[in-house]
Amino acid sequence: MNTIDLSKTPVRELNQRLHDLTPDTNERLWRITNLKGEHALAVGLTVPIEVEIDGHVGYYCAGMNKEAKVVITGHCGVGVAENIMSGEVRVKGNASQAAAASGHGGLVVIEGDASARCGISMKGVDIVVGGSVGHMSAFMGQSGSLVVCGDAGQSLGDSIYEARLYVQGSVESLGSDCIEKEMTPHHLAKLERLLSRAGIEADPRRFRRYGSARRLYSFHVDQAEQY
Repeated sequence: MNTIDLSKTPVRELNQRLHDLTPDTNERLWRITNLKGEHALAVGLTVPIEVEIDGHVGYYCAGMNKEAKVVITGHCGVGVAENIMSGEVRVKGNASQAAAASGHGGLVVIEGDASARCGISMKGVDIVVGGSVGHMSAFMGQSGSLVVCGDAGQSLGDSIYEARLYVQGSVESLGSDCIEKEMTPHHLAKLERLLSRAGIEADPRRFRRYGSARRLYSFHVDQAEQY
């Protein structure tokens, strides 16, 4: 276990050490302490290492992650796991806005609540939120899944493409072109697998599924008021 104390080591130096690791490294376990809300910790990782971030962090923690597993044992600021490609990012507290924005793949687990725009422009990432999400979550969601074990705020799935949304609690309102859809056995099985991967206990049968009505893919004058 490599322990990095940020009261002694600058963030830039920490990130450079992580970037210099090669796929065959034997330095696979890292722990980061004395965070003081620093931004951009453990960004751009490209090898299968495990990083434990001990405490609360600032903006864009674990952004552009590829193959690594990052665990944040506190709350995090805007854009956690932004543009994640693969691997796993887990937040044991709450997340601010735009969690997993533009994520292409991998798994993001937020054990607490997520604020506005969770999963905005998601492109293949799977996101599981143990609590609730704020307004405009999954805005322009193109692919992937957003699972919300609590409630969802206003305009869920606004201008959604083909992302799959599952919400156990109430939805304040649906965004443009987002509708409730049938929960088929296929979707129940997929949701059960996602909850299992995330380590969150919940009954898939209590969730409702939402997705695109596919009316906004091409302009049509009859839907002009929805643009």
